[in-house]
Amino acid sequence: MIERQEYLETLIRFKDKELIKIVTGIRRCGKSTLLEIYRNYLLKNGISKEQIISINLEDLTYGFIQNYMDLYNYINEKLLDDKMNYVFIDEVQIISEFQKAVDSLYIKKNVDLYITGSNAKLLSSELSTLLSGRYIEIKMLPLSFKEFQKATGIDNLDALYKKYISTGSFPYTLKLGNEDDVSLYLSGLYNDVIIKDVMVRKNIADESMLKSVANFALDNIGNIMSVNNISNTMTSDGRSINVRTVEKYLDGFIESFFLYKVGRYDIKEKRYLKTGEKYYVSDLGLRYFILGRKLGDRGHIFENIVYLELIRRGYEVYIGKVDDYEVDFVALNTKGRIYVQVCETLRDNEGKTLSRELNSLKKINDNYKKIILTYDNLPVSNEEGIVIQNVLEWLMDK
Repeated sequence: MIERQEYLETLIRFKDKELIKIVTGIRRCGKSTLLEIYRNYLLKNGISKEQIISINLEDLTYGFIQNYMDLYNYINEKLLDDKMNYVFIDEVQIISEFQKAVDSLYIKKNVDLYITGSNAKLLSSELSTLLSGRYIEIKMLPLSFKEFQKATGIDNLDALYKKYISTGSFPYTLKLGNEDDVSLYLSGLYNDVIIKDVMVRKNIADESMLKSVANFALDNIGNIMSVNNISNTMTSDGRSINVRTVEKYLDGFIESFFLYKVGRYDIKEKRYLKTGEKYYVSDLGLRYFILGRKLGDRGHIFENIVYLELIRRGYEVYIGKVDDYEVDFVALNTKGRIYVQVCETLRDNEGKTLSRELNSLKKINDNYKKIILTYDNLPVSNEEGIVIQNVLEWLMDK
């Protein structure tokens, strides 16, 4: 069992706080395992088994729970009157109007409540309506590069990188013996996301077209895309699809945490732009399973990895624009911001690539940190205040 230390520490910090702890993320990224690890922590630190109530609503053991009243009544009957009760509900969005049961449990003084979910829109819309200000969301991702290294024990970063992007970063893949087994596992996961989390919830009938849009998005990670662009390109290739349908499909992928949509930010004008978004996938193993196991397009793959790492580190991330230049990422948090360029290699005979990457960052007139991440094997250096660092070493930094 892989301990997800940063997520675990967050749960520990919020133990007994009068807030609902919600762990969200794509299927099988480790949400249930995290709660299991946390329950073990509680048991080792003075909490008795009787104080812990745990339900996984995908388990047919709990098939008798059909609605929010069933959920509330089942848990309420098990609550101890004289002690704190630690209540865990996995995949809570399965129950219609679950928020009513959650709210009724929340207002009890002797309940500390933890829930997981794998649908962003359902959770955010239902919870924000009734429980605004009463919860924290812990956004969980598959394994980071550093967690993957710790779990595999591979010290050679180049070899680690190739395994990381080809087999993927879902924790269970590390228990599988070879790439064929990993492919079978990812196939099942992909179908769960596409069929259960998108087709069923969005009431979509055309599975083939849905998968075609998914393939298009995965083949264009890191490229500026729009629903019009996708619709026009697919239609010209003989797969006629209208803009509204593309938008519906993309919304489903985002809500299921399969894809992440990244908007653009005008750095000089300090305003958010309405067009020119990019998409990144939650796990590159899924991309390789769907598109084929080749190590091409490394620049955009690095972008994808860096984007996920930035949001793991607590940043809100945008694509940057300054005059006619693009900055790969503008990453903001409560402490400020950083600007990040990602480039596979800076080495060319005339230094044009380095000059191009530097020029984008030099256009920004503030004192926040600016960094260029590259696959080149070089020591950390500084060019006129702009840090240049190997991307794999940066991923291992924190």
